[in-house]
Amino acid sequence: MICGPTAAGKSAIAMWIAERAPVTIVSADSRQAYRGFDIGTAKPSLADRVRVPHRGIDVVDPRHRYSAAEWASRATTWIEAARAEGRTPLVVGGTGLYLRALFEGLFQEPGLDPARRSAVQDALGALDVAELRRWASVLDPARAHLGRTQLLRAIEMALLAGRRMSELHRDRPGSSRWGPRYLVVDSGPVLAERIGARIDEMLDGGWPEEAMTLMQTIPADAPAWNATGYDAVRRLVRGELSRDAAREAILIAARQYAKRQRTWFRHQVPAARVTRVDPAAGDWPAVVARWAGLPAAAAV
Repeated sequence: MICGPTAAGKSAIAMWIAERAPVTIVSADSRQAYRGFDIGTAKPSLADRVRVPHRGIDVVDPRHRYSAAEWASRATTWIEAARAEGRTPLVVGGTGLYLRALFEGLFQEPGLDPARRSAVQDALGALDVAELRRWASVLDPARAHLGRTQLLRAIEMALLAGRRMSELHRDRPGSSRWGPRYLVVDSGPVLAERIGARIDEMLDGGWPEEAMTLMQTIPADAPAWNATGYDAVRRLVRGELSRDAAREAILIAARQYAKRQRTWFRHQVPAARVTRVDPAAGDWPAVVARWAGLPAAAAV
């Protein structure tokens, strides 16, 4: 499992390994699954996908709400197929809930009354993230650091089911079929610069044009639009934001997302199974080669 915050360099390291060993890359990115949402989700290039088998990319219609449980079920099939082909499955991505669903199993969610749930969603929908975080700090403090979608779910569960989602996660039955080894990729202090550089590359590489094309056919409330940055890019396309303002909004959202990812990988991944690597450090090839079980010569 190669994981870490956004823009840390996970895909590049996965491809480095793929050039030296037979692997199949299984994407654990919750947005790369959506067809058509390419530039803003930093999908691997078509050239990389031709060179190395990739699974989990372009498998879902943008209108479909893709759940962690659904992804984990598909990922199990992709991993088994890779092993049957004599290839090592590399699960690569930064969506923590996906990893939990695959390696630990998910809790059995209590049934919620649809009418009451709709009423709560209407009431909470107009609140900003800061206010949602204030609610969560009372109702489910362990999840108060998360993003908007997770905050909404935590508040909804606490109000309607009388159970904290953090407790449901803690009490979930384990169902891991594998003992994954984790390579946590994090470029440390320079991550903010990497995020900014990637945003510039995306904006220069046709992200606004991609969003304009998608807006012609994909409903405005389709789940795929929740990918980080697409809201600001749509506002840029509509003339509501300047390019500089859109870039700043995307940068803030991406940095906040990276901070949440770092927190998750620091506290939710078993330390005994973790190797950490900084792709900006001079010894990263040796660290990755040892973790991947490659011969020492591969690091040269």
